Amino acid sequence: MGSNTINSRELILDILLAVTRDHRYSHIAIRSTLDKYRYLPKQERSFIKRICEGTLEHMIWIDYVLNQFSSVKVHKMKPVIQCILRSSVYELKYMDAVPASATCNEAVKLAQKRGFRNLKGFVNGVLRTVSRNLSNISMPDKDKEPLEYLSIAGSMPVWILELWQNSYSLEQIEGFLEAFLTKMPAAIRINPLKTTKEELKKELEEAQIQVLESELEDVLLIENYDFLEKIPAFREGKFHVQDISSMQVGLWAQPKEHSFVVDVCAAPGGKSIHAAEMMHGTGRVEARDLTPYKVSLIQENIERCQLPNIRTVQADARIPDEKLMGQADLVIADLPCSGLGVLGKKADIKYKVTEEACKKLVALQREILDTVCQYVKAGGILIYSTCTINPAENQENTVWFLQEHPEFSLEKQQQILPGKGICDGFFLAKFVRN
Repeated sequence: MGSNTINSRELILDILLAVTRDHRYSHIAIRSTLDKYRYLPKQERSFIKRICEGTLEHMIWIDYVLNQFSSVKVHKMKPVIQCILRSSVYELKYMDAVPASATCNEAVKLAQKRGFRNLKGFVNGVLRTVSRNLSNISMPDKDKEPLEYLSIAGSMPVWILELWQNSYSLEQIEGFLEAFLTKMPAAIRINPLKTTKEELKKELEEAQIQVLESELEDVLLIENYDFLEKIPAFREGKFHVQDISSMQVGLWAQPKEHSFVVDVCAAPGGKSIHAAEMMHGTGRVEARDLTPYKVSLIQENIERCQLPNIRTVQADARIPDEKLMGQADLVIADLPCSGLGVLGKKADIKYKVTEEACKKLVALQREILDTVCQYVKAGGILIYSTCTINPAENQENTVWFLQEHPEFSLEKQQQILPGKGICDGFFLAKFVRN
């Protein structure tokens, strides 16, 4: 890692503290740090990103290991020591290129640098013991205590596993956990108004980016790139990053040219942009969201893609907008949800979300659906979607909606399950106004 190793590890420590102690979202904490240190070599930036993401993904397992070998339990440690030990255990287990002795030494130096000279021996002792015993960690019995075992092996809180157990088999749940811990290439949707699949593939490969084919016609998968803004084709709006499962919203809706589309919780704008492109720049798309920050994210993407038929509006989706009543050919309601389908991309959600929060989200989803369904004109379409695999927010909301709104009929619904290396968990329901 060269002479900047300490520097990298300090950045890792600060990101992990921001997430675990200060409750910032991991993807935002990682992105803002990497944006600030763009001058670091790509290899070093990848190292920082991988250790931060990996530590958070495997944190329940890491804490379980530390608690086996440390005289002080993890929850009683000072936050700085907690984060140093956690990221070091991840490194020992998953970063073969870094010698164990280097990991231990760097951790000791970092503890000292952050004012914990008196804990040098403790940090060193714990990590060397872990390093020696990594191959024989005693785990709960998979047959006798399946949920405890899966919770530790897959670093997933037990209550989430219990929630899933009501609808899915243990085998399926184990599949979810594997999918969440498997790195996925980024799916990119080609902007057909600016380029073709063949041209874009060639351009990206010439820029030394690994490109994989996908079954979907306007989609490629990319790996091994540094950051998106560095790719000319991205800056020129030739593609948009969007998970394959969330692209289904546009594919199900198939908005016709000259339609009026309202996307009520649109940030960062992928579904709105998809709809605008599918209408070949005709008609209009109104991309709405609650806060100035979210609206600015959508605006950034619109400007990059240079689409003439889309505009942003800052609005609260719960509050009816008289101007929209009965006006929209298509309403996209991709609503705030527990995010249990995207834990592979946003690992810290699993430590933040609670059962109570899930119940509140169901109430919020219903309140928004009650409001925005009024914008759909006769014969128009409402698409409800979430990025979760919690039936209360998905299939049960569909049943509720049809009972409350007999003027709509359900054309189809689908629960997409997290697929290893393929896609996130996602739910869609397509309603038509009679």
